[in-house]
Amino acid sequence: MSEPRPKTVQASEVALTQLMLPEHANAFGNVHGGVIMKVVDETAAISAMRHAQRPCVTIAIDSMTFREPVHVGELLICSARVNYVGRTSIEVGVRVVAENPITGRRTHTNSAYLVYVALDDNGRPCEVPSLELVSDDDRRRHEQGRARQEQRLLRARVKGGKPP
Repeated sequence: MSEPRPKTVQASEVALTQLMLPEHANAFGNVHGGVIMKVVDETAAISAMRHAQRPCVTIAIDSMTFREPVHVGELLICSARVNYVGRTSIEVGVRVVAENPITGRRTHTNSAYLVYVALDDNGRPCEVPSLELVSDDDRRRHEQGRARQEQRLLRARVKGGKPP
């Protein structure tokens, strides 16, 4: 089997927009963090699968700090892009914005880095295409992603766990 052809970051960019309804919120009208995390994971997974052109599973979420609440009636907009790829893993960055659809006011509520592994037809990790880094921003994000991956691998070794 031949090595997968490199793909640009732009080839796997994705954005999901969802109206936040009462069933997404707590009694105070704030959207549950778990609902936001689910949409973040779905958005990032689509980006990873577009890049790998294979099924992908979540293996790590670095952290997710909620800077601002998302309210019922707002649009939750999750934008994802591949930042870094290893041999079988893909790091995807997601930016989350809440938008008031009436006023157009947008608030950056949080960001997250998620790591996925692409799976072959037998459900085993498989090689993914490398990234074709076109812009200085692509190269900067890739280098930052590489550094984060090194830290993930170091933490996994220290804990004696399986590396992402």
